[in-house]
Amino acid sequence: FQMDTTPESYLDLFPLDAIVYLTPDSENVLEDIDANKVYVLGGLVDESIHKKLTLQRAQEQSLQTARLPIREYMVKTVNTKNYHSETLAVNQVFDVLSTYYETRSWPAALKAGISSGKGYVLAD
Repeated sequence: FQMDTTPESYLDLFPLDAIVYLTPDSENVLEDIDANKVYVLGGLVDESIHKKLTLQRAQEQSLQTARLPIREYMVKTVNTKNYHSETLAVNQVFDVLSTYYETRSWPAALKAGISSGKGYVLAD
């Protein structure tokens, strides 16, 4: 994958209807990757202090939102800390998306990108 950096905002670079802001708080499930869309991988972690911040930001900017299909393909697993989180680091989201793009398999992609420390395992 080729990546470029720029000081310009994604809002200035792409049409609003082409942008999909990925946030774990979205009600919309990402079912497939559309080559005509631009996916924003949030650089913010909503888990601790700023709950739903990425969803709120996307809504303020009138952007489409989606979340990875973690709930659809994974189940919570018992762990010593009783910890379960769908909030992922940017590199984990990228790993999931790139694996899905190559395999077209959400189970394979989620397995590749989500560590057991998140408290989820693939459903049987």
